[in-house]
Amino acid sequence: MTPPAAGDVALACARILVDELVRGGVRHACLTPGSRSTPLALACERNPDLTAHVHLDERASSYFALGIAKATDTPALALCTSGTAAANHFPAVVEASQACVPLIVLTADRPPELRDTGANQTIDQRRLFGGYVRWFTETAVPEQTSGAALYWHEIGARAIASALGMPPGPVHLNTPFREPLVPTGAIVDLDNGKSPEKRGAPVESVAAPLERSDDSTVSALAGLIDRAQSGVVIAGSLPRPALEVFDFCAALQWPLLAEPASGLRIPERALAAGQALIADDSFRGAHRPDLVLQLGATPTTRAAQALAREAGTLVVVESNRRHADPDRRAALTIKGDFTGLVRSLIPRITPRAATRWSQSWSTADHAARSAIDDLLDSWNEPFEGRIARDVAAALPHGATLFAGSSMPVRDLDHYMAPREGIRVLGNRGASGIDGSVSTALGIAQSGAPTFALIGDLALLHDASGLLWSARRAGNAVLVVVDNNGGGIFSLLPQADFEHEEFEKLFATPHNLDIEALARVAGAGYVGVKAAADLRPAIDRAAAATGVQIVHVRVDRGRAVTLRRAVAETVAGALSPR
Repeated sequence: MTPPAAGDVALACARILVDELVRGGVRHACLTPGSRSTPLALACERNPDLTAHVHLDERASSYFALGIAKATDTPALALCTSGTAAANHFPAVVEASQACVPLIVLTADRPPELRDTGANQTIDQRRLFGGYVRWFTETAVPEQTSGAALYWHEIGARAIASALGMPPGPVHLNTPFREPLVPTGAIVDLDNGKSPEKRGAPVESVAAPLERSDDSTVSALAGLIDRAQSGVVIAGSLPRPALEVFDFCAALQWPLLAEPASGLRIPERALAAGQALIADDSFRGAHRPDLVLQLGATPTTRAAQALAREAGTLVVVESNRRHADPDRRAALTIKGDFTGLVRSLIPRITPRAATRWSQSWSTADHAARSAIDDLLDSWNEPFEGRIARDVAAALPHGATLFAGSSMPVRDLDHYMAPREGIRVLGNRGASGIDGSVSTALGIAQSGAPTFALIGDLALLHDASGLLWSARRAGNAVLVVVDNNGGGIFSLLPQADFEHEEFEKLFATPHNLDIEALARVAGAGYVGVKAAADLRPAIDRAAAATGVQIVHVRVDRGRAVTLRRAVAETVAGALSPR
């Protein structure tokens, strides 16, 4: 009997691998065209339970997969051919690793005998992503041998287990294929009908992390809390909202500083102007807590980092087993789930009545929020702070907001009023602006109404993602704050350089036509010139179909002056009458 062609064997092995990934929860595969990846691409396209998203370039494709994984909390697949195509996945892999997002990267490769021979499109792809992946393996070259089916099932199951482990993160499978790559259609039975796929269950499963906290750890934390006369809870980015924190704060009468990505910035529960309070040096100096309990990722803003650093005692709780203490100030670090910790902790702490400490935070919070809103409402020129506030307020219930790195995520933290019914995500693992558009469009695949608040440089950095996906990626509204360059540098010491040097090296004005880019990409476009016109523009964009760009130009120089005016207004509101 003539043995099956290499392309048929490769497809049979690839189908088992992909089937096992699907059995483990993967529902989306993001891929780019390539010859060497033919067996994997066909396996994805022909799996009825998998949606294949085809992209032009690998960086955009991998960020699109990252967005899907962030939004769904399930692994997504990023697939490409060999050579530099694989290297273009690196930024998304780094973000997935730092942010603990399950991502499975499948890179096709030339077979081992072609390495170091000058063969075209052949690089060393083994351990290409270094320590940023939770697990790497190079698979065997597909062959019709005894045990082949079980082998490919096991590779897929282990990839899922590693991506969903603790902490979750990216996995890299490098898969070499020999030519011919195109199957003839011949049927290949790798194990004479004994494949594990007939059992209907994964080869390997992953148990959820245990929620029960160690008794000695709970006792140690309870002791620290009892000895603290004053405390603050800072909630950074969390994989899911730890709603038990509300009962904890209520019992102790401690204020809650909740970043938007924590999911805890809820009315009457979290401070409404917490970042404005602690950004005021006088207020923060007079309100140094005995203890700060920091939940989740390291705080985004320098003011929150300073509050944690200056506290008498810092306790860090990180559910993803990552370390979130850049200043090395933590007296106690707990790597576990906050829900289980609080359930064990609350019976051991003594509830407290309202104190001067809690009342002073509450009074100042109300005064600062009112002062900020009154000032912003008095300005009709576009300003980043008001844009962030109004975008967050305008979103419909159930929406997801992607917050771009650099200034958008900071402006949301500073200006967003507490509200319920939205989810805020961002690429804050490595905090890069790359892949912002593609991540947002990947998030849109979750089915939730999707919005993004990003800067002009973030849009341009991922212009290829917009050009390819605007007509293909479904519905999303991208609010682009355009200050013609890198506005964040105007707030950093680099702004003191001579003007021409600063503009050339840091501000980098682009002077590009965002409307023309939107038109070429096939995205809807609306320009906003007055602050009062933003919310109506968002509503119109949300009612339309496809990708919509709401473009707001701001004056980079004026923005510095307006931020200073906000700070002065807050200081005035907090000053004793």
